[in-house]
Amino acid sequence: METIAAVNSAVNNFVWGVPAMVCIVGVGLWLSFRTRFIQIRKFGISMKETFGRMFHKTDAAQGAVTPFQAVCTALAATVGTGNIAGVAGAIAIGGPGAVFWMWCSALLGMCTKFAEVTLAVHFREKNREGDWVGGPMYYIKNGLGKKWQFLAVIYAVLGVLTVFGTGNATQVNAIVTAIDTALVNFNLVSSAGALKSVNLGIGIGIALLVAMVLVGGLKRIGNVAEKLVPFMALVYVTMALGVLVMNLNRVPGVLAMILKGAFNPAAVTGGAVGSLFLFMKKGVSRGIFSNEAGLGTGSIAHAASDVDDPIRQGYFGIFEVFADTIVICSMTAFVILISGESIHYGAAAGAELTISGFTAVYGNIASLLAALAMCCFAFSTIIGWGLYGTRCMEFLVGSKANRGFMIVYSFVAILGATIDLGLLWDLAETFNGMMVIPNLIGLFLLSGTVVKMVRERVDGK
Repeated sequence: METIAAVNSAVNNFVWGVPAMVCIVGVGLWLSFRTRFIQIRKFGISMKETFGRMFHKTDAAQGAVTPFQAVCTALAATVGTGNIAGVAGAIAIGGPGAVFWMWCSALLGMCTKFAEVTLAVHFREKNREGDWVGGPMYYIKNGLGKKWQFLAVIYAVLGVLTVFGTGNATQVNAIVTAIDTALVNFNLVSSAGALKSVNLGIGIGIALLVAMVLVGGLKRIGNVAEKLVPFMALVYVTMALGVLVMNLNRVPGVLAMILKGAFNPAAVTGGAVGSLFLFMKKGVSRGIFSNEAGLGTGSIAHAASDVDDPIRQGYFGIFEVFADTIVICSMTAFVILISGESIHYGAAAGAELTISGFTAVYGNIASLLAALAMCCFAFSTIIGWGLYGTRCMEFLVGSKANRGFMIVYSFVAILGATIDLGLLWDLAETFNGMMVIPNLIGLFLLSGTVVKMVRERVDGK
């Protein structure tokens, strides 16, 4: 295990090192400049085309989901533990300034995800069951031709490997951690043995629920996502807004802390965090871990949308990053920093730091509400990533393996609930970073296609 950990650490440091940061930010800037910052100049239109139309009741054609179901499925995968545990970890390791760089990465990420979604819809295809399939592996294959197909295969292989950790086991681990915290706070469980039994039961229950949803196919995934995602987002945002309202006098100080920490972390963290690159890295990596811009996975869900215009669905990519990072991740950051809870800068932290921020304001009842939010967030992520993994596996071996893959994927939840996942969290972050590489290459090479569609369908040129 020590050898695996050491190798993973070396790979992780490279994947999330200077080259990766340059590539992620560089491609985001490249796309932004080439589309004349469409995420800013067309922000109002994108909100009108997305949030303004979300709740219009429509039916999707056979083999597709509605645009609202598509974005809910994508948000189901992105709005997860990264929003709660990931943001807490970024602040603890990188200081409050990491939040600023998370915002910057999101601003560029809006354009990156716009391009991913647009390309996914433009280059999608029908499988033998009649479902729309798409995503990075398909726009690389269909957009760049056979000589680049190896990139599509690499992406799909990494996708299959990643989903078990990023999409399942780590999410279930976050669920049991949140539930365990609530049970202990209310003195409902008194022994470690009892907690282990509870966790095993939770793991089995989640596995069965996930299997029921995934085996039901694209339509059932979309139906569950469109009901679960708005509910969980509303509960969490309402709780966070309550914290902000009750501590309005502290908001200016927190903003000043974030801005000051962005360029002088040592002054805010007391010297515990002094590396400029460290908190930039944490802000960018956690931002991507949360909103998946540059990762390309969200476009797999969007490719199934019942929409004819790729640009119109691309607007949902802008909205998705905005909702995930600018709204929900920022809420988490403010709850942590406003609550006054002590933060041990330079040391690892997770969901417990976010939950302590809520409990400092609401009392122990907050741990129960936070556990509910965490369960919804993590469960939705498991479902979304289940779809991503299935599509990656289908790309490699065909749709005949879909059902078997879904069942195996579902029951990984039991492992996530019952074993220590310290190393698995690190492996998940490494595989996430490795998936970025083939996707960014594809985006860069296909940027001309995105620019052409923007000029023709948005700018009227």
